[in-house]
Amino acid sequence: MRRQTFGTQMQGQDADTASVRPACKRLLLAGLALSVLTACAGGEGGGHHAPHAGRNVGVLLPLSGANARLGQEMLTATRMAMNTPTAPPLDVHDTAAPGGNAATAAQAAIKAGDGLILGPLTMDETAQTAPVATAAGVPVLAFTSDTSVAQPGVWTLGIAPEQQVRRMVLAARQQGRQHFAAFLPDNRLGHALGQALQQVCTENGLQSPQIMFHDSTQEAITANLKTLSAYDSRAAAVPQPDPVVQSPVAPTPEAVPDSATIDPANPDGAPQAPTPAPETATAPAATPDFPAPPFDALLLGDTGLQLGMIINALALAHVDNTHVQIMGPGLWSAFATKLGALQGAWYAAPDPATRQAFVQQFMANYHHMPTPLADLTYDAAALVKALDQNRPAGSANGYSVQALTRPDGFGGVDGAFGFLENGRTRRDLAVFQILPNGGGRIVIPPAGRLRRSAN
Repeated sequence: MRRQTFGTQMQGQDADTASVRPACKRLLLAGLALSVLTACAGGEGGGHHAPHAGRNVGVLLPLSGANARLGQEMLTATRMAMNTPTAPPLDVHDTAAPGGNAATAAQAAIKAGDGLILGPLTMDETAQTAPVATAAGVPVLAFTSDTSVAQPGVWTLGIAPEQQVRRMVLAARQQGRQHFAAFLPDNRLGHALGQALQQVCTENGLQSPQIMFHDSTQEAITANLKTLSAYDSRAAAVPQPDPVVQSPVAPTPEAVPDSATIDPANPDGAPQAPTPAPETATAPAATPDFPAPPFDALLLGDTGLQLGMIINALALAHVDNTHVQIMGPGLWSAFATKLGALQGAWYAAPDPATRQAFVQQFMANYHHMPTPLADLTYDAAALVKALDQNRPAGSANGYSVQALTRPDGFGGVDGAFGFLENGRTRRDLAVFQILPNGGGRIVIPPAGRLRRSAN
């Protein structure tokens, strides 16, 4: 068990795994959610400012190797967004090419005079690309969800834990919640969620949250959650029921049959087997309500079998939606139909309705469903095309920091999104609530626009 009041510094991870299609949706929402992909060793980050940076757009994706299929589909979505004669030319580089890596691909893009880089895919690759691109003054729109590599000039487009946590905390605060806590797995996603909760609470003047990272056995999880929720002191405060006082049983007089007392089921008045006397013990009294735990909003981060252990522990520790707003990662959307035991809990994710037009267009052209990560490359390419079309007269390109960080942001496949100068990405997410029989419904819709106070 590890307990702290400040989220541990997040270790780098990324938006993808080697298992491409089944994992894409989970990794995109989590920010939920982060990957175990390890990229090759990075190259040197030095270099000179690109003297001839123009309209061309560098695209850095894995087009060979283990993630080739995913990379090719993301490239397809990029080309789909750029499918007009006036769109800026694409300069495509394979980050998995033999003998190369993301750093060498970025160096080639800078040497070619590209004015902006789309990609790479993973956190490790982004860490390799960032020093090369920033030294040349070329902005990067990477597809990882790991915000640890975000910095001025380098933005991460994956739906990050910070964005999800911010959306739910602000919504909970509007409903009067003031005391936040987190019970999280001791892994990279757990630490990312914990760090995000600490950051959002601090930014909004809320009390520092209680954050506990739990072990992986049922016994340890239950013990840890009871500690976090102050179970022992709450249990001691539960009023004990009064002892049962037995009332004396009145003697039963002899029954004398008459016309008013004849049993219709035994009209002849034949002797019947005696009815057993009622027992004097009464039914057990209902358990009095437990006092509320020392928090009114609880952030969870588990999935799979371990989430089942969390659900068991919540019941044993008397933590439920009577007093606590339970919140979880957007990963829950992938299996919300199985989460009826968490009815009332929240998760933040894009409204799936906003994606339908893109899905229909993609299927019409390519005859299969796009992976959720294809959303990111389509959105990135579409915004670059829009900036290029509106570039100032006399400018080599329209990819200035001022243009990229415009306050209104951009419309996207997964809703509105935008960039801040410090490298953070904002997203307009919906808040979903889990239903009693499983599944989720939107209880707080996306605003349809970005505000400076939004994600």
